[in-house]
Amino acid sequence: MIDPSATNHEPTIDSLDDLAAHADYSLLQTLNPDPEATKNGIDHFPREIFSGHYVPVNPTPISNPEYITHSYTFFRELGFKDTLAQSAGFKQMFSGDLSQVPEPLRKQGWACGYALSIYGNEYYQQCPFGTGNGYGDGRAVSVLEGIFNDKRWEMQLKGGGQTPYCRGADGRAVLRSSVREFLAQEHMYALGVPTSRSLSLYVSKSETVRRPWYSEGSHSHEPDTMVYNPVAITTRVAPSFIRVGQLELFGRRARKQEHPKALEELEMLVLHLIEREYSDAIDKDLSLTEKALVLAQAFRDRLTSLVSNWIRVGYCQGNFNSDNCAAGGFTLDYGPYGFMDEFDPQFQPWTGGGHHFSFLNQPLAAEQNFHMFCVALAPLLQTAPDGIEQLSEIRNGFAEAMSNKMEAMWAAKLGLDKFEPELVKELLALMTQTQTDYTLFFRELSNLPESLEPLTNSFYQTPSSKLSERWVDWLKQWDTAVDQANTSLNRSTEKCVQQMKLVNPKYTLREWFVQPAYQQATEGNYELIRGLQEVMNQPYAEQSQEVEYKFYRLRPSELNGLGGLSHYSCSS
Repeated sequence: MIDPSATNHEPTIDSLDDLAAHADYSLLQTLNPDPEATKNGIDHFPREIFSGHYVPVNPTPISNPEYITHSYTFFRELGFKDTLAQSAGFKQMFSGDLSQVPEPLRKQGWACGYALSIYGNEYYQQCPFGTGNGYGDGRAVSVLEGIFNDKRWEMQLKGGGQTPYCRGADGRAVLRSSVREFLAQEHMYALGVPTSRSLSLYVSKSETVRRPWYSEGSHSHEPDTMVYNPVAITTRVAPSFIRVGQLELFGRRARKQEHPKALEELEMLVLHLIEREYSDAIDKDLSLTEKALVLAQAFRDRLTSLVSNWIRVGYCQGNFNSDNCAAGGFTLDYGPYGFMDEFDPQFQPWTGGGHHFSFLNQPLAAEQNFHMFCVALAPLLQTAPDGIEQLSEIRNGFAEAMSNKMEAMWAAKLGLDKFEPELVKELLALMTQTQTDYTLFFRELSNLPESLEPLTNSFYQTPSSKLSERWVDWLKQWDTAVDQANTSLNRSTEKCVQQMKLVNPKYTLREWFVQPAYQQATEGNYELIRGLQEVMNQPYAEQSQEVEYKFYRLRPSELNGLGGLSHYSCSS
C-alpha cells in the first residue's frame, strides 16, 4: 500500500546545512504569536495564554541521547540520506537541542493551544485554570517546517519538555510510549491509512522518569505500580498539526467575543489550515464563506475515509477526543491505541475510554468530532445565513457519508462488488460468538477457502456444532456472492484473491509484539524494535516462514487479560 512514487527520489540531504536550505516556516510567518510570550523561549511553566496562535518555546533536550532507529521509507521520501539520522547535528536537534542549528533553522520551537471536546461535549476543567486557556501542546514542540521534494512538512518532538500548556506535568515521553508511536505511525502508513509519520527515535542513556504501569503478570484494570522508564523523543511529522480542538479554541473565543481580535484569529487559522492541508481542493478566489463550506465538505470526506480505514485494519484509536483529531483528516496521537486480536465490536484498549470510543463506535465518535469542527467554523458564517444553513446540511450529511464509506469497506474486505448487509451482519455475529481473530480471519478468507477448515485457524475457541452449521451456511452464501461479483466485474478468481489481499493485511502491530521490543530496549538492545519495524512496514506481503511463525498466529492464551497488553492506561 506504500506509494512507490513517494520513495523514488535519490536522497541528497546528508547534513543539517543541507536540511536548513529547505526550511520554510509558514505558520510562524502567517499566524500570531502569544503577545505575552518570552523573547528567549524560556517558557516552561503552566500559565494562561489568552490570544495568539502559538507560543515560542525552547524544547528541553534529553540528556545523553542515543540513536535507536529512523524511518528508512520516510527518509527516502524526504530526500534524507540514512546516515543523517546518526550524525551529531541531526541527533542533537531531534533530541531537543536547537542551540547549535545553522541558519535559517530557528533556535526556538513552538507549541499551540487547543480546546477539548469529548464526544461532542465541551470541557474546560482539564485546563488547570478552568478557562480553557492553559490546554494544548504540553510536551509536543514543533521545531521545523519546510518543503522537501515539493511537499510541506512540519516536524514535532514528542516528549520535548515542558511548555506553558504542560499542566504541571514533566513534559517527557517515556521509551515505552515513544516506541509504540514510532512503530505505529509507519505501520499505518504501510497499511495505507492516512497518518502522521515517524522520522527518528532517540533515547536518553541517563534520564528516567517514574510512571504508573502494570506489574509483571498483573490482571489489574488500572496500573498497580510505579516504574522507572528512560525518557525518549520521537519526532513525528505531518503536513500540519492543526487539530479540530485547535479550531474549537478559536471558535469558542470568537463565539464569546473573548478579545477584540478573536474572530480575526479564527479566520486566520482556518485560512492557514486550508493553505496547509486543502490548497489542492479549495480555490483561492472563493469567498471566506465558500471556502469554509468547501473545507467542511472536504474534511468530512477525509474523516469518513479515515475511520472506515481504521475499521478495515482492526485499529482502535482509544482516545478520540477532538484534540486528538487532526483537521487534515489523518491519524494523530498514538496514545492508548490498539490493534484488535479477537473481534469485539466494543474493543477498547484504553481503560479510560469507555464505550463511546470503542471499535465499532468510532464512526459515531468521528461524527461528534465533525460536529465540533462545524461549530468552530460557524462564527465565520454569521453574516451569511445561507452559509449557516449549508454548513448544517453538510453536518447532517455525515452519517450517510460515513455509512457509504463503511459499506464500501465491508464489500472490499469480502471481495464483493456491493455491500450485502445480511451477509455482513451474520458474519460479525459469528465472529463475536466464536471469538475470531480479526486479522487472521480476513486474511484466510482472502484465499477463497472451499471449506470452513482453513478459517478455523483464526478461531480462539472451537465452535459448537450449531455454530459450525451457521458458519458453513454463511460460507456458502458468501461464496455465491463472490462468484456473482467476479462475473459482474469480469474478474478472475486470482484477481479477486489479489485484490482482497491488498485490503486485508497479513500482519498488524499487536501489543504483544510491541511489548518485548520496548522492554528489551530499556536494556539498550534495539534489535527487536528494528526487526518489528521491518516486518510491520510490509503488512500485506508474504514474508519468510520465520516471520509467519512469529507474527501470523493467535494470541497465546497466557497473555489473556494482562495489564499493559490487553488493556492499558493512557500511555505516557
